[in-house]
Amino acid sequence: MPRLQTNLPAVSLIVAAAFAFTPVVLAQNTPSDVSTQAKKPAAKKKAAPKKPAAKNTQKKSSGGDTQASVNATEPTLVGQYGDWGAYMATPNGKKVCFALSKPKSQNASKDDVKRDAAYVFVATRPAENVKEEVSVIVGYPLNAKVDTTAEIGSSTFAMFGQNDGAWIKNAAEEPRLVEAMRKGSEMVVKGKSSRGTETTDTYSLMGISNALERIAKECGGSG
Repeated sequence: MPRLQTNLPAVSLIVAAAFAFTPVVLAQNTPSDVSTQAKKPAAKKKAAPKKPAAKNTQKKSSGGDTQASVNATEPTLVGQYGDWGAYMATPNGKKVCFALSKPKSQNASKDDVKRDAAYVFVATRPAENVKEEVSVIVGYPLNAKVDTTAEIGSSTFAMFGQNDGAWIKNAAEEPRLVEAMRKGSEMVVKGKSSRGTETTDTYSLMGISNALERIAKECGGSG
């Protein structure tokens, strides 16, 4: 199902893969940049005819460099395995790889639930000596006082929530969680929003083993 993966926002994937907790910063900076441009449209229009083509060339060159820099950090789908995609990116020159999937089904305790896209991914960041770190994005602000859980067969793993993301509560259990994901057929993620809404997302685990092998191959070095 490649469309599910490629339709996700590239910037969100990079932020999530780096675990930088920067979506709020990005959200604040973007409107600020847009509003600045909106306040001074006349200045740009007046400057263009007064300045010769040389300055326009510089602007184009600068814009091209910026665009190239942005493109260099966007995640690239390097392989699709069943319901899991394997991605690679190099934000700030540091290699990041992750396997990612979207839920097959979603249920909520309330009918009028509004939420962003949900997904689960397993990230490897060689430069930080991080291997196969599991994260879940639920698409709404979690209740930080209530554990999110990931259930695979008879095993349940507690996860702590921050904003719209959840990470395994006991880091020592992470290898066991990854192994359960490799061997299982589906994973059920249960969360509770800050407003009390309970959600249940079911993920297929078909293809995750191959996806993890691919990211291990892509990010097996020191980064």
